[in-house]
Amino acid sequence: MPAGARAATRTPGRGPHGGRRRTAVVVGGGIAGLASAALLARDGYDVELLEQRDALGGRAGSWERDGFRFDTGPSWYLMPEVFDHFFSLLGTSATEQLDLERLDPGYRVFFEDHPEPVDVRADLAANVATFEALEPGAGEQLRAYLASAREAYDLAVRRFLYSSFESLTTLVRPDVLRRSRRLVELLLRPLGAHVARSFADPRLRQILGYPAVFLGSSPDRAPSMYHLMSHLDLADGVLYPQGGFTTLIEAVARLAEREGATLRTGATVTAVTTAELPGRRRRRRPGRGTAGRAGGRRARVTGVRWRDGAGAEHLSEADVVVGAADLHHLETELLPPALQTYPQRYWDRRDPGPGAVLVYLGVRGELPELAHHSLFFTADWEQNFAAIFGAETRVPDPASAYVCTPSRTDPSVAPAGHENVFVLVPVPPDPGLGRGGIDGAGDPAVERVADAAIDQLAAWAGVPDLRERIVLRRTVGPGDFAADLNAWSGGALGPAHTLRQSAFLRGRNASRRVAGLYYAGSSTIPGVGLPMCLISAEIMLKRLRGDRTTEPLAVPL
Repeated sequence: MPAGARAATRTPGRGPHGGRRRTAVVVGGGIAGLASAALLARDGYDVELLEQRDALGGRAGSWERDGFRFDTGPSWYLMPEVFDHFFSLLGTSATEQLDLERLDPGYRVFFEDHPEPVDVRADLAANVATFEALEPGAGEQLRAYLASAREAYDLAVRRFLYSSFESLTTLVRPDVLRRSRRLVELLLRPLGAHVARSFADPRLRQILGYPAVFLGSSPDRAPSMYHLMSHLDLADGVLYPQGGFTTLIEAVARLAEREGATLRTGATVTAVTTAELPGRRRRRRPGRGTAGRAGGRRARVTGVRWRDGAGAEHLSEADVVVGAADLHHLETELLPPALQTYPQRYWDRRDPGPGAVLVYLGVRGELPELAHHSLFFTADWEQNFAAIFGAETRVPDPASAYVCTPSRTDPSVAPAGHENVFVLVPVPPDPGLGRGGIDGAGDPAVERVADAAIDQLAAWAGVPDLRERIVLRRTVGPGDFAADLNAWSGGALGPAHTLRQSAFLRGRNASRRVAGLYYAGSSTIPGVGLPMCLISAEIMLKRLRGDRTTEPLAVPL
């Protein structure tokens, strides 16, 4: 078996009728890369996936020590119908592949200026009652708000999320045209302002505005079209796969291998190889850069060069290459300047989204004060986001934070009598803040953020002896995201969902310069998050097939 391969042999390169099978190489073994490999293999491609790290998962990785197992990235299971649809494409289902549990409460919110936290429940009626108790009249306002969110979500699924935007004429549909005025309003009005039109209590505004952070943005920068996110948690509820999100990675990897894909770890891609297309050399027009539709030269993809863990160089030839790693890295490091659709100057004008300091804690004893998901919101909401996204960035102090305690639901992630605690603190996307380490050995700026977050959690949740009960501590900083994941600017999620980085204004999923080079993952359409990455793999396949429809593919493939 070749070093790093997870399948014994590759499928012989002959098609079902004796012709040569189409070949594809997928760069990156995160959720988008694994999903791309599975779909391509099922569609008849001879697929090889190359992942530079020793384990699959990318941001959705896993780390174990002393009986604790931590999901190192995504921890929210939202949009369950997207997972169901993806698994259905492969002839199975989410319920067959995962052991899903509905969380109640879905999450708990702690507020700096209020002693009592607020639980968001798995039942809409309970959430309506909670809103009404905090602000008279807010219960019915919530019903109206979520009805609008549901309508926006349904339209997004039908017309936007599964579209490659290769032709915008596909969006000229009666259901879109009827809502065109409303859509324009939702795109131009920030989410925070949209929420403020219906709710006065700051706590309710924060609950409804915080989904912008899941999109790598802030309530004052994300379009209010994204109020659709509130439908997902306040109406549909939040799920959790027992065993953690590593079980999702394992399931998709297992299905990719079942379809015949070869998955290699410890395989670092060093270049995308190309051949110039005859007759495609053009004279550059004045004022047009290589990211425009004219200018530069055109080529076709021929494969990738990669290096294994022992340092040996390899060449994998392919008809199709799917870049499912960070798009900035793929474009600026693996392609020559003349073939870059998105050169560095493109990224210099874009928003990388927030960075993050992650803290993994093993804690002795139970923490009933925390729910599976807990959010900690500072009172000076605007200043908190200005510190991260403003012109002069700094680490917020105090900082809003997210805390996941999966051991409240899943006994397999911590030793008996202990809790598994994951803390995420949004910070500026600056690798210069440094890298993390074990037991306080990370760079000073990262460890200071972790110390402050631990003290904040202890004070706000009422766990005064938290520090004394910590038996395991590991930190991760923006420098780790940049070094380990090639994340642009050390970003934790992917490019922010601002107006100019959403829908058809986001990075496209195919190279303008290199035929046969496609993209998937959080850097491209439709955006950040596990469901969006699964959809990005499907959009890639649709584009490869020449399918310009906006709806999900028929199941199974």
